[in-house]
Amino acid sequence: MTSQPPRRRIVIAGGGTAGWMAAAAIARTMGEAVELTLVESDVIGTVGVGEATIPPLVTFNNILGIPENDFMRETQATFKLGIEFENWRVDGEKYFHSFGSTGRDHWTAGFQHFWMEGCERGHTESYDDYCLELQAAYKNKFAHLPDNRINYAFHLDASRYAAFLRRLAEDAGCTRIEGKIAQVQLDGEKGDIAALLLDNGQRIEGDLFLDCTGFRALLIEGALHVGYDDWRHYLPCDSAIAVQTKLTRPAVPYTRAIAHDAGWQWRIPLQHRGGNGIVYCSRYLSQDEARERLMTTLEGEPITEPRAIPFITGARRKQWHRNCIAVGLSGGFLEPLESTSIHLIQRAILRLLRMMPAGEVSERDVAEFNDQQLTDMIQVRDFLILHYKATDRRDSQFWRQCAAMEIPESLHQKIELFRETGRVFRKNEELFVENSWIQVMLGQGITPRAHHPIARKMPDDELAKFLTGLREHVARTVESLPEHHAYVAQYCGAKEAEAA
Repeated sequence: MTSQPPRRRIVIAGGGTAGWMAAAAIARTMGEAVELTLVESDVIGTVGVGEATIPPLVTFNNILGIPENDFMRETQATFKLGIEFENWRVDGEKYFHSFGSTGRDHWTAGFQHFWMEGCERGHTESYDDYCLELQAAYKNKFAHLPDNRINYAFHLDASRYAAFLRRLAEDAGCTRIEGKIAQVQLDGEKGDIAALLLDNGQRIEGDLFLDCTGFRALLIEGALHVGYDDWRHYLPCDSAIAVQTKLTRPAVPYTRAIAHDAGWQWRIPLQHRGGNGIVYCSRYLSQDEARERLMTTLEGEPITEPRAIPFITGARRKQWHRNCIAVGLSGGFLEPLESTSIHLIQRAILRLLRMMPAGEVSERDVAEFNDQQLTDMIQVRDFLILHYKATDRRDSQFWRQCAAMEIPESLHQKIELFRETGRVFRKNEELFVENSWIQVMLGQGITPRAHHPIARKMPDDELAKFLTGLREHVARTVESLPEHHAYVAQYCGAKEAEAA
C-alpha cells in the first residue's frame, strides 16, 4: 500500500482582499489536501478601496459556494451594470460602458454593422438603445432575470469583503497567525523561500508562499528581487486619494468615472455609504490641489479622512518565481478605471488552483503561469490606455500628452481595425469582450469608416423591423424591472444601511 505524500504547506503572507480571497478559495477547494496558514498584522493597513467589480466575481463566489444575498448583505453591496464615463472624449460629454451585449450579432458580423447600416439609411436611434444593461442602469432598475439575461457585478466594501472571506476561510481550516513579518528567510542551497520570521520570533515554514503584502511585495521583490516593469509612459497617473461619504440619494447601479484636467475621479455607491476618489498625475497636480478638488466636489458629507495612495502602474517581471506567487498588488498595479483589481486577484488564484503542484514545482507550470498573468495585465493595460489616447481633449498639458503618446502596437491594431472596418476581435480569452471595445471606442469618438457588406443585403423594411424589435424588447424588459434600491433592500438589505 502506497503512503500518502505529506500535506503541502501553503503560507499566505498578508491579508486584505487578496490574502483572504486566496485563503477562502484554497481552503474551500483543496480542504485537507493542504495545510493552509495566513500571516497578517492588525497594525498594517490595507489599500482596501477596490469597491467596484466586474461580472467574473459572480462566478468566483459561485465556485466558493457563497450565497449571493448573504455576501451582499455582509459587504453592504449594491449591483453594478457598468461605468459611466464623463468628460473623457471632450469636457461636458458622457458615454456608458455596460456589461453584457448590445443588439444581436449575425455569424458573419457583429450587431454594430447592422446598426451602422441603419444609420446610413436614416435611422437616428443611439447604439445605447439596444443594450439592456445600459438602459436599466440609466433608469436605475435592476432584477435577476431568467437564463442570466442581465449581466452584473457589485459595488462592495472591500474591507468587509476581506472580513467575510476570513470567516469562510477559517471555517474551512485556514489558520490565521497574527504578526508582523520581520524577515523572509531563504533556503541557502535552492534559493527558495524557507520561512517567514515574525517580529515576535515565531518562524513560519512552508512549501509554497503567496505574497499578498500589497505594494510592499516583501517576498516576490523584497526577498526574490524579480524586478518591475514601469508602465507610466502609457498610463501617466501615479497617485490617488480616497475618502468615504454619507449617501445623499438612493444608490444607482453603476460606477461614475469623471475625467478632469489631470486624471479622473470615481464615485461608487454602496448601501451604507459612498466611495469617492481622485486619480491624478503628480506632474500636473499636487497632492494638496488634488485633495482640495476631491473634497470640494463630494456629493455627501465625508465620514473618513482622505487617504493618499501613491502608485506605479506596471507589472512584476515574474509573478511566480521559485516557490513564491504574487497575488494582487504585489504582482503589479493597474489603476481602477475599469474596476479590474479584484478580477486580477481572482484570475491569479484560480490559475494557481489549476496549476497547484503535487510535488516539486514544475518550471513549465511557472513559465505558463507567468505568461498568462502577463497577458492578462497587458490586455487590461491596453484597454485602459484606449480611454486616454482616443480623446479630443487638448485643454490641459495632461490631455495633450495622452493624445500625443506612443501606444503599444497591439492597441494600435485594434483601434485602426475598428476605424477602418468596424470590426473587433477578441483574442486568447481576453477579459474585455467585443462589445466593451465597441462601446468605449464609439464613446471616445472613434467612428468606423466602413462596415460589413452583409448588412446591405437587408431590405429597408426588414432592417427597420429588426432594429425596432430589438429596441422595443430592451425597453419592455427595462420597464418591467423594479427600482434598483428597492430590489437591493428586499434581496440583501443590510441592517446598518437601513439604520443610516
